[in-house]
Amino acid sequence: MSSENFDEILTLIKEDITKTDTNYREAISAEERLAVTLRFLATGDSFSTIGHSFRIGFETVSAIVTEVCQAICRRMENIYLPEPTRAIWEKSAKGFEDIWRFPNCIGSIDGKHVTIKCPNKTGSQHFCYLHKFSIVLMAIVGPDYRFICVDIGGYGKNSDGGIFENSHMGQRFEAGLMNIPEDKPLPGQSTPCSHVLIGDEAFALKPYLMRPFPYRQSKIDTRKENYNMRLCKARRVVENAFGILVQKWRIFFRPIATKVETTILIIKTTCILHNFLRIKQSECENFDFSDPSDKPSQQSVLRQLQSDPRRTTNLAFSIREQFVNFFNLDK
Repeated sequence: MSSENFDEILTLIKEDITKTDTNYREAISAEERLAVTLRFLATGDSFSTIGHSFRIGFETVSAIVTEVCQAICRRMENIYLPEPTRAIWEKSAKGFEDIWRFPNCIGSIDGKHVTIKCPNKTGSQHFCYLHKFSIVLMAIVGPDYRFICVDIGGYGKNSDGGIFENSHMGQRFEAGLMNIPEDKPLPGQSTPCSHVLIGDEAFALKPYLMRPFPYRQSKIDTRKENYNMRLCKARRVVENAFGILVQKWRIFFRPIATKVETTILIIKTTCILHNFLRIKQSECENFDFSDPSDKPSQQSVLRQLQSDPRRTTNLAFSIREQFVNFFNLDK
């Protein structure tokens, strides 16, 4: 992180993290408090290791990290990870159309398992299929690898699709409360088409969420295979965003050994800082933008669907068919 970026963050949160000197002790400066926190997030070093480097106690480091993360979320969330508006979705849709050739797409969704130390008295709730304890960062990402919306704290044992359906974010999509733009025709078409998220096989097909066709279907139907390829290419932005996040903030390289509430705060802080740095930097990371060679997974972890109204299911199929037809005309 450049000194200019450090100073800008400090300016935003300095008032919240500045402590007053006492007759017995000189307070740790706001600059050092921010440096301690960024060191923790960027390296994943233990509190004791960081405390030794800064010559402060590990309990003090723990308190500083919590306070600074709270300040970053309080002061920077509304700027760098605001609640999505219609204008934000429309800008994202334009980017997906221009960069990834997927019109009417407002975001790519996926979940990332963040390894944690097993919390007390949680049984197997956090034990995931990767044979580790985790909580899930569910994220919607735009075409520029920025997080548009995040939901953090899902149990690791649940599938991505199940976590999304039960999350506050998923329930708001289901209720039509996410400020999604009005339907508009795909390029060169006349029939209005919904704006949608795109996800992998773990997610249920919804009028607002498109997923690939099963592998066996796509192998015998070129139209479906073309649709899958276009969707998978655009969907990779969320995987790349997670990759950028993890490489920048190496706290994700090892189990996070804090309370679950603090871990959620830490993850949210890194997402905000991720967006801050994406906006500030001038050059894009060198990720592969070519068509993915990997095919959609044959083993779906799709959660058993709750009884959705039949017309909703039919509408989702109809919307997907619109995209299938469009992608087989737009080659």
